Amino acid sequence: MNLSDLQVYRGRSVSPVHYQQPVPNGWESVDTEVIVEAPVSLTVNNEVWLTFMCTPIDLELMAVGFLFNEGVITSASEIADVRVCAAGDNIDVWLHHNVEKPLSWRRTSGCTGGMTSVTHKTSERKILNGGVLSTGQVSNLIGQLFESQELYRLSGGVHTSGLSDGQIIVAVAEDIGRHNTLDKLAGRVLLEGIHLPRRIILTTGRISSEMLQKSSRMQASVVISRTSPSSLSIEMAESLGITLIGYARRNRFNVYTHPGRIVSSLQLEHLEQ
Repeated sequence: MNLSDLQVYRGRSVSPVHYQQPVPNGWESVDTEVIVEAPVSLTVNNEVWLTFMCTPIDLELMAVGFLFNEGVITSASEIADVRVCAAGDNIDVWLHHNVEKPLSWRRTSGCTGGMTSVTHKTSERKILNGGVLSTGQVSNLIGQLFESQELYRLSGGVHTSGLSDGQIIVAVAEDIGRHNTLDKLAGRVLLEGIHLPRRIILTTGRISSEMLQKSSRMQASVVISRTSPSSLSIEMAESLGITLIGYARRNRFNVYTHPGRIVSSLQLEHLEQ
């Protein structure tokens, strides 16, 4: 992380705090930093849609990714302009076409209160291929995700998600809300024109139906989490052809759906010969 990046993190994503910690002889004073949680509204074509509770970095990416994951837009060519206001509490998105604001928003199980207008019954294109991964590759990727947690190392209390082609993590997003990290990744894919032969999502957050829905919108063939999936996300992954992996560590993990994409390292060597 360079100096300018660090200044952005410290200026907008973490906040200094002071606390008392018990020690054998009394109390110790500690100065540290905590993750920032802030309300940021989304305005589309000059109409306020909703307010995110988020870590206020990469806000343009989050807004664009949210609109993509909600099915409002399908490509960056639909965006006329996107900008964050000077106060940092609103993201303005202007589209080349008119769009109707959803009549209602459903609160999700996401931490910090995620919102969506999409139901889990929304049909998505089923993932039919996506290649295979070796067990060693899965472990290596989750290790790369842990190593990429720059903001987490500054403050803790933050989720990290990454997008991979199966070999390396090509994009990372961090936020207090796990669902926001996937919106930020989707925004980066659209605005930076990231094209991968296959897409693998890794995250430190729990895989709820909303997280699975967003991963499906990004056409991820494999979703890997440090923690657990929900029952509904497992049903959705099975239906959508997504390999869902939970409780991933550097040396072990659980495969809940479509295990055929995961092979031993020796099997992968034979397949590549």
